[in-house]
Amino acid sequence: MLIFYPVLRSRVKQQSGYDKSDKTGAEIPLHDEQNRRDKRKLCIDKVGVRGLKFPIQVKDKAHVLQNTVATIGMYVDLPKEFKGTHMSRFIEVLNAHGRIIHVDNLDDILLAIQRKLKSKNAHLEVEFPYFMEKTAPVSGIESLMDYQAKFDATSYGDKIDSVMTVKAGVTTLCPCSRAISEHGAHNQRGEVSVHTRSRESVWIEDVIDIIETSASSGLYALLKRTDEKYVTEHAYENPVFVEDLVRNVALRLNQLEEVFWFKVEAENFESIHNHSAYACIERDAYYTQRLK
Repeated sequence: MLIFYPVLRSRVKQQSGYDKSDKTGAEIPLHDEQNRRDKRKLCIDKVGVRGLKFPIQVKDKAHVLQNTVATIGMYVDLPKEFKGTHMSRFIEVLNAHGRIIHVDNLDDILLAIQRKLKSKNAHLEVEFPYFMEKTAPVSGIESLMDYQAKFDATSYGDKIDSVMTVKAGVTTLCPCSRAISEHGAHNQRGEVSVHTRSRESVWIEDVIDIIETSASSGLYALLKRTDEKYVTEHAYENPVFVEDLVRNVALRLNQLEEVFWFKVEAENFESIHNHSAYACIERDAYYTQRLK
């Protein structure tokens, strides 16, 4: 054991931020490569960590708080004179806010990143599965449906820009196929992504409802035969193109006064083609006001 003691002592010193001792016995700090000056004169827009898993709490309309696990990305800008950033400091900021972070604290985390890494701009991405209880339309059986939600927040100095994204799956039935076919019509699953900027918080559930009521039908985790019959017939009676889908969602978003910018994307994973159908609408407050 005595043979290995100097090695262990050396490791402790390195972990504590010191490399070795000089002739007087004073400890010399470890070399900091990130703080070296870079001669290429190129600033970096975003540098940091991503793919980090962390527990998170989100407010929901049904149970007040919902616990889930987020995938997080944290970034800052890097001036041209610095070679690198300190990656460990991102994790320090996140853990300083407790073992569970709250969506309401994202602005605080963003500003803490700026202070900790001495940066002008900071970026935070928080993506997580969001669960809702959904009732089958005829049998009334309840089951959990999962959706995807994301918050993208950026601080420019003391100003913060935040975008919420909600993704939901839907069923669409082709109007053209229904019009020309003697028997049935082709339908397919699709995915709708709604990105919003708002003056006040918008419930994730409300955005999901807008998406699902804009399609031929929503999706369900659990359906009995009576439910399948209803969903199939309901979709047949409500055919929509991908163009109809984004327009339907956009019209409903226009009714939300707190939303001043939105982007709606829809992709249908075609069942009789080897490609997808896609549509997108992006609008700001000026356009929304003109419609009213």
